[in-house]
Amino acid sequence: MHREITMTAGAALSRDAGSSPTRSDVDALAAAKSRLREDGWCVLPGVLAPERTRDALDRLWAAAAESERRGVATHMPVLDPNASNVRVFNLLDMDPVFRALVQHPTALDLVCSLLGPEFLISNFTANIARPGARSMPLHSDQAIVVPEPWLHPWAINIIWCLTDVRFENGATLFLPGSHRFARRSDVPPDALSHMRPFEAEAGSIIAMEGRVWHTSGANITDDEDRALLFGYYTAPFLRPQVNWNVTLSPAVQAGLEPDMRRWLGLEAQANVGLAGAAFAQAPTAAPRAE
Repeated sequence: MHREITMTAGAALSRDAGSSPTRSDVDALAAAKSRLREDGWCVLPGVLAPERTRDALDRLWAAAAESERRGVATHMPVLDPNASNVRVFNLLDMDPVFRALVQHPTALDLVCSLLGPEFLISNFTANIARPGARSMPLHSDQAIVVPEPWLHPWAINIIWCLTDVRFENGATLFLPGSHRFARRSDVPPDALSHMRPFEAEAGSIIAMEGRVWHTSGANITDDEDRALLFGYYTAPFLRPQVNWNVTLSPAVQAGLEPDMRRWLGLEAQANVGLAGAAFAQAPTAAPRAE
């Protein structure tokens, strides 16, 4: 296990407070996008102010309780060895704070830098590693929705750190360079011995390209929770992991802005984003003589 801290250099972004970004903000975001394209990941510190981060964490715990009340368990034995790993689904239906975060300007800027201007919100979930939580199986998120070979970046995770994230409290572990793997057979047998932790302060964003192989870390602390939100975005021709027509209540759907409806695949028209380019390049049949 490499203990190197994977933090992106650069100033914190000021967009959370609604102020105009400074030159250093712009430079930090540009550097993050470059690292995302080259290395498959980046970290942006200070995207959320401390008070907003604490509020989001409080609302996440409330959402976990609401999920249990609705009959949706927060422990998934198929993913996690024990109940110390708390997973919360359908966050977009539970609280407007999560609908705001999934369309946060900095998050969408990173998404568009990798996927282009057209994308879908495939999922938005949470994972809280409590003391004693253990790792899930090694995987890449693009491999879950696209069969191999994985030749292009068609997915990205925007990870919101609601607590400080360290190796000891269960930071996500990733395999450097694995975003270049085209097939499952490219994953080395000793992959787990080469994993590194994403470490960041509360309020940061971690962006991770969909082809990066990773796993949740084990929380080996005695009394420290690690809380992360995962916004999963994909190319617009990939079916989302969630059927938002079913999971979002009529009241929530009715209150969505047009952009959100499009990103969630709730409009009548779908998957025609390349039509203009396809028709422009198509040969035109010459008229036949009568």
